[in-house]
Amino acid sequence: MSFVTSIQMLSDAQKGGYAVGAFNVENMEMVKAVIAAAEELRAPVMLQTTPSTVRYGKLETYQAMISAEAKKATVPICLHLDHGNSLELVVRAIHVGYTSVMIDGSIEDFETNIALTKKVVEIANVCNIPVEAELGKVGGKEDDLFSEEETTTKPMEAKEFVERTGVDSLAVAIGTAHGFYAKTPILNKERISEIKKVVSIPLVLHGASGLTDEDVKECVQRGMCKVNFATELRGAYSNAVKNLFLEHPETIDPKSLGKAGMEAVKDLVKKRMIVCGCDHKID
Repeated sequence: MSFVTSIQMLSDAQKGGYAVGAFNVENMEMVKAVIAAAEELRAPVMLQTTPSTVRYGKLETYQAMISAEAKKATVPICLHLDHGNSLELVVRAIHVGYTSVMIDGSIEDFETNIALTKKVVEIANVCNIPVEAELGKVGGKEDDLFSEEETTTKPMEAKEFVERTGVDSLAVAIGTAHGFYAKTPILNKERISEIKKVVSIPLVLHGASGLTDEDVKECVQRGMCKVNFATELRGAYSNAVKNLFLEHPETIDPKSLGKAGMEAVKDLVKKRMIVCGCDHKID
């Protein structure tokens, strides 16, 4: 049960009215922290890496590390490529053993996004690997992808996109943005309900870092089955290390820094899992 694809966990979330927490990880300490949180709360979990993260540490390194930790786990663990920005990167991720992939063609026009996503789905289906795609533009910056403005996903375009591509889950734009928010976001939560009426596959919320618990809960209640958290994990880890240096500037052991970062990330992940409602879903 440990190292799995996202198919069953997202299907269960969709049926159960909750969302799986998907957490971007940068190093071994964050990997261990996220999995420890999932174990303590008996929650399914997705660990994610972006293109810049895998350039830093390599696909093979993250796959080996996370699969090794997953083998020791007693809850379902999925390794997901977040915001895959090319067909080549997605194919490499599948080849090295990622158990879920995303192809992000949202910066392209509608037809180009469909063509790219459909090609990825055809390849991934051969290996029984699920594919997430994105339609509409989520604001802010995520890795190499930048959008100055948010363009909300249109329900009937989402329906057509899913039918023509055969994608397994869909990230939709409702007014969220990647990174920390400079001001309170205005979310079109009703759009989630509208899309859910015409799209049968699990919906994904990007840009959740910094949203209130109430906002996340309502998005989940309206139909989001996977919620991504990235920036706030980085902040929690880095701030814990900074605070350790402030309190104990003589610290030179990297393990001490890692332990401080792990504890902060684990605490945050547990809080977000509870907000998503995915806690205590595994016997």
